[in-house]
Amino acid sequence: MVMTDVSVVTDLLQDEEKRIKTFLETLGNKLKSHGIGGKVKSVGGSAGEVICKVANDERANLIVIGSRGMGTIRRTLLGSVSDYVMHHAHVPVLICKQDPHHHGH
Repeated sequence: MVMTDVSVVTDLLQDEEKRIKTFLETLGNKLKSHGIGGKVKSVGGSAGEVICKVANDERANLIVIGSRGMGTIRRTLLGSVSDYVMHHAHVPVLICKQDPHHHGH
């Protein structure tokens, strides 16, 4: 059995919250700088379910989502967020596939 100092875990959680906040602010600034309206949110839960719920709650007209292009077997075993959203969303879904020649993110 391993004992962990509560302060270490608390510090890690605070660091992660700061990192997420900074990332969300960066995304918000990118929207503004490109003249795109929208909201940036961080919501916990299963990704596909959360995307569909937030789209419904926000009365979205369209969901735009990326796809990493996993193979059929891998997608079947692991599931795919874009596949889930495509089948469960109540609004149109635009799936943007990754360029197979583009190795960066």
